[in-house]
Amino acid sequence: MVSQKYLPREYDYLVRVKTSVTFPSDLLARLDHVDKNRSALLERAAIAYLAQLERLDRDRKDVEIINRNAGRLNREAQDTLEYQQLPLRGRPARRS
Repeated sequence: MVSQKYLPREYDYLVRVKTSVTFPSDLLARLDHVDKNRSALLERAAIAYLAQLERLDRDRKDVEIINRNAGRLNREAQDTLEYQQLPLRGRPARRS
């Protein structure tokens, strides 16, 4: 038996598992209006939806990291602004 890791990636896209789902008839009509191949449409929709969920999760984790480090990052930004002598909002620029 050949290990899955040695098969070309294209193989994954050729293998399909038949399943059955039940949808309301009005939803099926809307799906058919977009694409007569329901399976292909639902596959694309599932892939897009899962990618969106993964993006949202990644973004949530990024925000957590930024928030955890906000104090340090703000101090670094403040230090950089002072070093560059850029005016801060509501404060005049320092004169040398």
